Amino acid sequence: MNENSALKHLPEIIKLMRREIPDRAVVWDKSPFRVLIATVLSQRTRDANTKKAAEKLFAKYSTPEQIANAKQGELEKLIRASGFYKVKAQRIKQISRQLLERFGGKVPQTKEELMHLGGVGAKTANCVLVYAFGVPALPVDTHVHRISNRIGFVSTKTPEQTEAALEKTIPKKYWLDLNLLMVRYGQQICLPRNPKCEICKISKYCEYWARAKRN
Repeated sequence: MNENSALKHLPEIIKLMRREIPDRAVVWDKSPFRVLIATVLSQRTRDANTKKAAEKLFAKYSTPEQIANAKQGELEKLIRASGFYKVKAQRIKQISRQLLERFGGKVPQTKEELMHLGGVGAKTANCVLVYAFGVPALPVDTHVHRISNRIGFVSTKTPEQTEAALEKTIPKKYWLDLNLLMVRYGQQICLPRNPKCEICKISKYCEYWARAKRN
């Protein structure tokens, strides 16, 4: 590890993020099926849209049996707010059928088994592990990818590369908290455009801010 790497300040960075983002409550309960379906709905959309779509869906259909047997058009209407609703309706029906056929209606608890479900990639699988089962994992979305590279934890081009790099460098004791911390931090402070570096409490450890000051 480079002597000037932000990784050596990881405990302090995590502490400052926790202090800045006190409200880290997850919208969904611990139901593995709801976490799984809500995470699929969250793909390529905003949290507010996911919440609206999931609440409407779960108010009518909340089990694998119900969603597997629901009409495609009805599901599309319920989850319309999530965007790409036709594709997502197909996916949640497929996932529900697969859960019934392969896993007795239960959500599997390993990344490998989760990724055998239609439309479930590494990020979705890791979200289920963390938020439904409390299993240490590193869901890497755009926020985690962006912030990890800005701070200097990693130097990667894709979320998949970021996940692999973080798994090698971030101690497991931080894995359960890292995704939600960075998502909230990315929504409120480390924005995709015009990040609020002037008020960011971790800027003193951040390679992005160091470069910006030099320029």
